[in-house]
Amino acid sequence: MQSPTTTTTTYTTIPISGTDVIFRSFQNLFSFLSLCRPWPEFISNAGSFDWPDSLTVATTRIRVNSKYFGVNYGIIITACAAVSLIGDPTTLLAFASVFTLWLVLHVFREDPMVVCGHHVHDHLVTLCLVLVTGIAIWKLGFVSNLLIGVAVGVLISVVHEVFRNPQGVYLDESDAASEGLVSSHE
Repeated sequence: MQSPTTTTTTYTTIPISGTDVIFRSFQNLFSFLSLCRPWPEFISNAGSFDWPDSLTVATTRIRVNSKYFGVNYGIIITACAAVSLIGDPTTLLAFASVFTLWLVLHVFREDPMVVCGHHVHDHLVTLCLVLVTGIAIWKLGFVSNLLIGVAVGVLISVVHEVFRNPQGVYLDESDAASEGLVSSHE
């Protein structure tokens, strides 16, 4: 008796054009930005801010607030970095261009990159982005201003994280259940 032969099915991704990759990356960027918490909730009222009782409480606040307001903090840090470069429009334009390239071609890209009908490996895309970033920093010399802007943005974010009381801020159902707000029905 002859045993039946088995074949394995392999699935491959269908290459799409570079413009489709960029378009879908922008869609992913906008869907990510839609996760931004409302700014009035971020700022909230004065009762939401208080001094942490201990270092443990401050650390917990940093962890919870960074998860909950992560997109807001990213926007603040990016805005501070951009403001630090506002004195030189060429540098600001170069920073915005390089930042956009990273977002579109690396961070929010899901599909394989195809250029002129050839698949471009992710490592090559990353290497090219690193080279473009290095050339922009070397030619324009904006690293010190950029670091100052990022440091100010991080400082603002950490101060907010420490002093914003996350009372009533729940990341998911397990957090709400651990606080006793939701009972588990099995």
